[in-house]
Amino acid sequence: MITATKTFFCHEMTKLESVVQMQVDSQEYTDVVVESTPFHPVSHIWPDHPADRGWITVDGKRIDVGDCLVGAIELATSMLYVGAAIPVKRDTEGWVFVVVHRLTSRLALTQGQTVTLEVDADYQASLSRGHTAGHIASLALNSVLADKYWRKVADRVDGLGHYDFNSYAQERSEVFPDRCVDLYRLGKTLKKRGLNTADVLSDIVEIEVAVNTLLKQWLSQSSSIQMQLEGPYLTSSRYWQWYKRDELVIMPCGGTHVTSTSSISETQIKLETIESTYIRMHTHVIN
Repeated sequence: MITATKTFFCHEMTKLESVVQMQVDSQEYTDVVVESTPFHPVSHIWPDHPADRGWITVDGKRIDVGDCLVGAIELATSMLYVGAAIPVKRDTEGWVFVVVHRLTSRLALTQGQTVTLEVDADYQASLSRGHTAGHIASLALNSVLADKYWRKVADRVDGLGHYDFNSYAQERSEVFPDRCVDLYRLGKTLKKRGLNTADVLSDIVEIEVAVNTLLKQWLSQSSSIQMQLEGPYLTSSRYWQWYKRDELVIMPCGGTHVTSTSSISETQIKLETIESTYIRMHTHVIN
């Protein structure tokens, strides 16, 4: 029986052996589903964190994994649906969610065959640095804006107790090697909630300086980061936890992350305005 994929991308494990559960061929690629994987797939719902790169080794032959995606299998029919084609929500009865390893080379595998999966550890680490830096930068931005730019008490606060501008305004987030880009919308709804959007736009240079100063302060001492896992499966909830000195910051997140801020100690942001409606924050980890 086909089972949901067990994931190990939050376990600092970049190589493991697993058993093939399904192979689906097309003219352009081969999709492989295994029981367990160290690969992080790109989400079909919130595709901020790119797919891991790496290889599958079969009988001594090493094959590139060209992409890694989320899939869902209908157990009654053994039909595999991938990415945007998935027709159900997670935990729907009669379905299992899996990690799909997309190979650009045709490959003949059999169900139950053992393969070795290996993630490109350097590439994964670069994405982990970018994603973690993006989280901490968003918290720093929240903190700076909370000091003087809200005229009403916001209902939503972040893990440090500041008004959660990031949660309210974030429209898109994209993770890249050693950087993250967040797009924020300063619309009428945010203004009604109490943010002085005109002041934010006019003070954007001052805000950027303040965020970078705060980041330098926060990251001057190393602090640990862990992932809290509610289960072993792709659909199990995962939480990013930052042990910021005497505070614990918790944020739901399904990506990969560094285990210490020492890896991102030199992090800076750049803010840009797009017309009068959007702010884009560029977060860079300087190696």
